[in-house]
Amino acid sequence: MIASEKLRQFTQEVFVACGMPLVDAKLAADVLIEADLRGIDSHGVARLSGYVRLYEAGRANMHAAHKVIHETPSTATIDADGGLGLVVAPKAMDLAIAKAEQVGTGWVAIQNSNHFGIAAYHAMKALPKDMIGISMTNASPLVAPTFAKERMLGTNPICIAIPAGKERPFVLDMASSAAANGKLEIAQRLEKEIPLGFVQTKEGHASTNANELKNGGSLLPLGGHKGYGLAAAIDILSGVLSGANFGPWVPPFVSFLNPLPNLPGNGIGHFVGAMRIDAFRPASDFKTNMDLWIQRFKASERISAEQPVLIPGELEFNMHRQRSQEGIPLHPSVAEDLQSLAQKLSLNL
Repeated sequence: MIASEKLRQFTQEVFVACGMPLVDAKLAADVLIEADLRGIDSHGVARLSGYVRLYEAGRANMHAAHKVIHETPSTATIDADGGLGLVVAPKAMDLAIAKAEQVGTGWVAIQNSNHFGIAAYHAMKALPKDMIGISMTNASPLVAPTFAKERMLGTNPICIAIPAGKERPFVLDMASSAAANGKLEIAQRLEKEIPLGFVQTKEGHASTNANELKNGGSLLPLGGHKGYGLAAAIDILSGVLSGANFGPWVPPFVSFLNPLPNLPGNGIGHFVGAMRIDAFRPASDFKTNMDLWIQRFKASERISAEQPVLIPGELEFNMHRQRSQEGIPLHPSVAEDLQSLAQKLSLNL
């Protein structure tokens, strides 16, 4: 176990060592540590060395100056200047919230970006403002469309965060694939098989091998054609709408693979939004009914007395509380990776 604040400080120092301004480094570190605190280990500090490798390969601008390139009272498009999505996505969400405060809703598309961490971090920024937050992103192609064996889409996550009154907020944070690639990476570290339905071989056959992607296979969409449709919609909103790349042209996260030539857009794309609840009805009335909604669903008849009915986001809130107190566990391979980073950048861990 390692205390979250110690891990946060180290992560911040890594980004600063790569040339990132301190204010941006603090934000990027916060996004990664929140992922680990919420139990999303695949998107926390386990990804830190990947961002450093992107920087070393000249594919991530650590001192990016994002700018608004198109704007209306309720919308905007941001060019992230090749920077990390960890930095630009929260700033874009702040802009969406500011627009929602003025006109009821705010929507921001982002192009020319990189991986933005967990979608929940950005969507949840709307909660303290009594707003509903939405965030989504496209990603490097690992998922085959239904009935195909070619990688065309990313895991393309989406988060919808909805405030409540006395109850915890509703936070749906999910990939549109049957499993996020990070789940496979965790299974690889643990040398475990994965359930059928997560991946297929390069010939299109079902597989339980967590290393199948390395063998030319692909991830499968969540629920067949329904997940395929959801992933496609996220790709269009994040990529086509923003002017970023989309489909098979989205640049890979790993630094050892180069982006395809003749790309149709700029970098990776995100899409975030905020909706002011009182633009629809009094916020207090809404939150009272949200409490009732949550309480009634949690009180629904159980299959097993030992397994309670959970609300989306509840597991992550419980994990956040536990790890804030006890610290964040690091798999030996992740700890070794961080130690290597510390040595390379002359930092202490």
